[in-house]
Amino acid sequence: MLDTTITLTTDFGEESPYVAAMKGVILGVNADARLLDLSHQIPPQDVRYAAFFLAAALPYFPREVLHVVVVDPGVGTERALLYVEVNGHRLLAPDNGCWTELLRGATQAPRVIRLAEPRYWRPVVSHTFHGRDILAPVAGHLSLGLEPEQLGPRARKWVSFDLPVARADGNAWKGEVIFVDHFGNLITNIPAEKLPELSRPDVIVIGKTSRRRFRWAHSYAEADPGTIVVLISSTGTVEVAVAKGNAAQRLRAGVGTPVHIGWKR
Repeated sequence: MLDTTITLTTDFGEESPYVAAMKGVILGVNADARLLDLSHQIPPQDVRYAAFFLAAALPYFPREVLHVVVVDPGVGTERALLYVEVNGHRLLAPDNGCWTELLRGATQAPRVIRLAEPRYWRPVVSHTFHGRDILAPVAGHLSLGLEPEQLGPRARKWVSFDLPVARADGNAWKGEVIFVDHFGNLITNIPAEKLPELSRPDVIVIGKTSRRRFRWAHSYAEADPGTIVVLISSTGTVEVAVAKGNAAQRLRAGVGTPVHIGWKR
């Protein structure tokens, strides 16, 4: 049975009419489409944030769900729009690398098609709203069973956006904050599973000046309110948090802040 679920991820904000317009276009093509909002609070034009968001969220969705992503600072330029099948997931997205983190761990090459067939678009295409005029109607047609090969030619090249990778350096790991969540927790790119003696690092440095020992914990509730803790995030990397507080504010840290974890020899 064809899955008609279509998810929407944008940087439009909850208060804008743009999401509603996209939904109207999709339902105009397929009134039985099942629409699901993932987030419309991606920071404006922040491809890096979108890349982390999609990599963290999409693996938990059933295969065949169609994900429409509109974080598109290149709208109106020559950048392509793509249909992608990667690691069992299907996406419609601009060619700006927002989806390429999903390639990590993929066992097969992705299927990537450049959207080039206007008969599946709206008759008039705005230079500033391809999400409504191209991606939304294409999503509606795909939910009716349209074969992706009808959308355009195969793409052999595409833009990649790779989140930074932590590296081992002697008795230390060097990485950085790659995501700050709604609570101000600092999610790093340091893989927790590869750290030796996880409960007893000798030093953790966040940024250039924040050198201090932190408490390792299994959960936020293990520590008293206001305590800075280090724990394993739900994505399997090292996370820095403040129990019932905001680590980003407390440590004056954000995306890109260096993080160093070290052990004595």
